[in-house]
Amino acid sequence: MPKKKLIRFAEIATFPHVIQMMTDMRGRWHSEFFHNDNPITLELACGKGEYTVAMAQMYPDRNFVGVDLKGARMWTGAKAALNLKLSNVAFLRMPIERIADCFGTDEVSEIWITFPDPYLSQCRAKKRLTSPDFISLYRRILRPGGLIHLKTDEPNLFAYTQKVITNSGGHLVDKLDDVYGSLTENELLKIQTAYEKRHIADNRTIRYLSFHL
Repeated sequence: MPKKKLIRFAEIATFPHVIQMMTDMRGRWHSEFFHNDNPITLELACGKGEYTVAMAQMYPDRNFVGVDLKGARMWTGAKAALNLKLSNVAFLRMPIERIADCFGTDEVSEIWITFPDPYLSQCRAKKRLTSPDFISLYRRILRPGGLIHLKTDEPNLFAYTQKVITNSGGHLVDKLDDVYGSLTENELLKIQTAYEKRHIADNRTIRYLSFHL
């Protein structure tokens, strides 16, 4: 493993707002971690945590948890949150397949999925974060009416997710076929990760939808 990654893994283990491989937090996030009753928003497959940190800065009256397995990447957002002294941010290093082991029933208010791996081959469709299996997990932790947001440059994943929403009995709330070609006033959609900036530079169309279950 490169020295830089080893250093980051060692440092992230000391961050008080980073939880690694722990599943006994169900029902305890408000009382024992954030110490408030503010709604919790998850960013799944958060990567460097850019969206998590940006949302936390925009909405100090909400709590945000970035979830990913790759600690060396997560270090970037975790370090930024620490430097900014954000008390409404946490990072959870955990496979997303185990997300229902980490949050209790109705404990989460919203979920953001930003530029996930689309797993385009049919044999890997179950790994898509908007697949029926993952939707079932989200049902277990998301409060009634809680929104799930998807932001992606991949048209196949965008179309696939809409089919899953219909087939799972969900309700599409908002859909933008071209985020930056629309007149949306949603400030959250203007947050750009490093990946998104590269996609835009490549002239890819950024798409967005939100739905509830």
